[in-house]
Amino acid sequence: MLKILINAYACSPGMGSEPGMAWNWVSNLAKFCELHIITEGEFREKIEEVVPTLEQGKNMHFYYNPVSEEIRKMCWNQGDWRFYKYYREWQWKTYLMAKEICSSEHIDVLHQLNMIGFREPGYLWKLSKESDVPFVWGPIGGLKQFPLAYLQGAGLKMKLFNRLKNILNVWQLKHEKRVDEALKTARLLVSSIPDSYRAIKKYKGLESIVIPETGCFLSEDIPTDRFDEKELHVMWVGKFDFRKQLPLALRAIAIANNPNIVLDIYGGGSDEQIASAKRVADLLGITEKVVWHGNQPNDVVMNAMHKAQVFLFTSVSEDTSTVVLEAVSNRLPVLCFDACGMAAVIDDKVGRKVALSNPTQSATDFAKLLNDLEHDRNLLKQLSENCKQRQTELSWEEKAKTMVEWYDKVK
Repeated sequence: MLKILINAYACSPGMGSEPGMAWNWVSNLAKFCELHIITEGEFREKIEEVVPTLEQGKNMHFYYNPVSEEIRKMCWNQGDWRFYKYYREWQWKTYLMAKEICSSEHIDVLHQLNMIGFREPGYLWKLSKESDVPFVWGPIGGLKQFPLAYLQGAGLKMKLFNRLKNILNVWQLKHEKRVDEALKTARLLVSSIPDSYRAIKKYKGLESIVIPETGCFLSEDIPTDRFDEKELHVMWVGKFDFRKQLPLALRAIAIANNPNIVLDIYGGGSDEQIASAKRVADLLGITEKVVWHGNQPNDVVMNAMHKAQVFLFTSVSEDTSTVVLEAVSNRLPVLCFDACGMAAVIDDKVGRKVALSNPTQSATDFAKLLNDLEHDRNLLKQLSENCKQRQTELSWEEKAKTMVEWYDKVK
């Protein structure tokens, strides 16, 4: 059995986003490999509670490299650039821990798993050079460009931030020394989405394979009789961040002007973001058609997906959003943009996609699709049924099998 050393800063069972993504990777890889996993200590209690309950738990060896609560807050406060200084220090200490592990264990592959952003490649590539143990990096994300047309209506600060980020992404990929070293040292590069593949190919001349960073769970049969109900419950989930484009979703509901459509919003933001979103709904005259559920635990959101009929995902800047895969896992048809990670995982068998254009046109496009689906409930049922096959194709276990095949090729 292969022995793999994995660097996964954020890793936890029972969570979404980066911690859940890393957990699902390692808990499925452990079915086929023996893993030595270095992670931050925030979720140690959860990890040590769950690992003994798993059949593959005997193949999961965790090592903890904890940081302070202050640094953890910086990490989860997206946009707090101070975090990168401490994150880099964490990566150096992780390299030293990995070196120690390699001195006592025969490691076959070093894998930089998460966080997926390309800006911080860690130092396992350095250990690879020193030890000649093959280095794998990925899934690699953070290389998409924000579509500037969707800055319409944004404040000056938001416009400057996204324009600068687009420029910095390209500059750092082309010129950042450690990023360059990691990319060139890797025996295998894994891109999270087609945008990452194209950027690595264009600016570094290197090949990679595309494996979305998140995956599906196989669900039991979920009844389709909910699609026969008169009201069409459209579900929107996420933080009220600008890139998620919640106002666009609200405009789509207003343009659809369909008495049978109800928008269920799960998630939240700052008091200002919540108040702003509710003002938009009020100005559009759709207050009675929107239900604000606020932030809810993951199990509540999953249960709501069993009852909803459409999942509307209006983000214009993502890698592969966990919540989109969760919708497919719950056999909930998806409406989203034909962009980012969504473009690779949603096809016409399980949903519908809208081309990037501008906010006004996109709201109209989504409104038309919502009305089409509200009128054709049989199509909704078919899209829901088709999710079963797509779940298998995108399942965590299939991803793990693919990665293990690549481990074998590079070792």
